[in-house]
Amino acid sequence: MSKKDNGSTLILAYLNEKNRPYSAQDVFCNLQKQHGFGKTAVVKAMELLALEGKIKEKMYGKQKIYFADQSQFKDVNDADLKTMDCQISQLNAEAQSLTQSCRQLNSELKELSSSLTTEEMMSEIKELKAECSGYRARVEKIKSATNHVTPEEKAKVYKDRNVYVKEWKKRKRLASDMMDAILEGYPKSKKQFLEEVGVETDEDCKVTVPSD
Repeated sequence: MSKKDNGSTLILAYLNEKNRPYSAQDVFCNLQKQHGFGKTAVVKAMELLALEGKIKEKMYGKQKIYFADQSQFKDVNDADLKTMDCQISQLNAEAQSLTQSCRQLNSELKELSSSLTTEEMMSEIKELKAECSGYRARVEKIKSATNHVTPEEKAKVYKDRNVYVKEWKKRKRLASDMMDAILEGYPKSKKQFLEEVGVETDEDCKVTVPSD
């Protein structure tokens, strides 16, 4: 059997097996990778099969469509069609169930892939234990210290801090008011004034007044 005959035989078998309409381009795309057919060879083979009456050919617009000769298939009665419809419904339900199962398994696989391995988990536990041990030692050291600050001393520190912060804000406001009053009649800029009188602002020293 020649390669040409073999190509026609394969194409005929394919169309009879699928039993659905195809263009020559469809058949070429579906069979080219597996059998290495060229597009021109596929077109010629299908035209020859149609000419010999082995397949049917119809025009849809400007495109030729080919399909199996239906006379070779036995007639199907209504009962058979209903049986096929039931089988199709069952298969669709099975397909949906399998698709859902695949999605769930993929989700589980993704979750497991992102989880730590047993070795990684053991290593992390070891590191955490060492870190906890360091914290315990630090806590014991703090507990054993003799220079703890009493609640009264802590309260006094916070009280003094508030006094100093309020005084800081008060003096800053007074100084600002004084400079604003001077600058009203000063012919130069505020920056030049500060440089001439040698005043350093909080901003120059990169400090800010603490919040209350």
